[in-house]
Amino acid sequence: MSKNILEHNTVELDEKDNSLVIIDQTLLPGRIELIKLKTAEEIWDAIYLLKVRGAPAIGVAAAYGLYILSLQAFDRTGEDIDAFRSEFIKQKDYLNSSRPTAVNLSWALNMMDKVCTASLAETKSVEKTLKALRDESVRIQQEDIDTCKKIGEYGLSLIKKGDGILTHCNAGQLATSKYGTATAPIYLGLEKGYDLKVFADETRPLLQGARLTSFELQSAGVDVTLICDNMAYSVMKKGLVNAVFVGCDRVAANGDVANKIGTGGVATLARRFGIPFYVCAPTSTIDLNTKCGDDIKIEQRPDTEVTEMWYKERMAPEGVKVFNPAFDVTDAEYVTAIITEYGIARAPYETSLSEIIKKKNEQ
Repeated sequence: MSKNILEHNTVELDEKDNSLVIIDQTLLPGRIELIKLKTAEEIWDAIYLLKVRGAPAIGVAAAYGLYILSLQAFDRTGEDIDAFRSEFIKQKDYLNSSRPTAVNLSWALNMMDKVCTASLAETKSVEKTLKALRDESVRIQQEDIDTCKKIGEYGLSLIKKGDGILTHCNAGQLATSKYGTATAPIYLGLEKGYDLKVFADETRPLLQGARLTSFELQSAGVDVTLICDNMAYSVMKKGLVNAVFVGCDRVAANGDVANKIGTGGVATLARRFGIPFYVCAPTSTIDLNTKCGDDIKIEQRPDTEVTEMWYKERMAPEGVKVFNPAFDVTDAEYVTAIITEYGIARAPYETSLSEIIKKKNEQ
């Protein structure tokens, strides 16, 4: 198996044995291992345990996973439409419970649900509906690839050759099907000879920046420097950062952005030093039904991610209390612009985001 992480698909459907194939990202960068998932429990665990992570990749994995589980449901129900529909909804709700903050998960599952409902009503056939579900899951992945490339093109228009870029967490190819969101301008810049200098926050406690972002950017030949989260101030003060690019898991209607824990601190520092802070957000992450960041449910992760994970021995005293939110919310006032596949949104976000979604719906 190639040691170049970019030569492997983050998520793919294996139709030979109807399985979901992912890179187990909990093993990176030490080992690149592709694993096959077939059962509902395996798919749920892979999403919850971050074997597959990143909002777009989670959405694609969920779509393929629901298709695979639908095939299994058909084996049990046959052409009994009511029984199949009941099984479908059960599996959809189960997968949706794995990660509450990333809106792409529910978005992809709801897209699959719409196709299922429409196809069953039109064809009166479970077998034909399965084909429609398969086609929809493939479409969702292709849309992810196209979306990331467009985000990259818009993002690249905001920077110049030789710029220093700081990013947080992993919003790269490992978080999507290709290009990434926050890294898409970096990859396209590499192709065009922009000679960008990238600083990757390690992103405690799960170290996505250290294990994933620096790994994939280095594999691609990008000039990348890994820094601890608390070093962002220093590189910004030295004038080494010209722009910040981050991904996101949910954008509220007012422009508040939920992203990996620590993003809000980066945004605050960027404001302090007058550095533009750009959020790369596929429209699937924009949730106009969520009024503001206070309405976003923040996932709490296990204590052991802080006290034990990555350490040979426990590094914190037994019994100490641990606060471990997976995400924080960056207030819209700290966001310079939100880059989508349909254009760049700026404040006031209530207006610009609505216009972006309207543009999407018209196409």
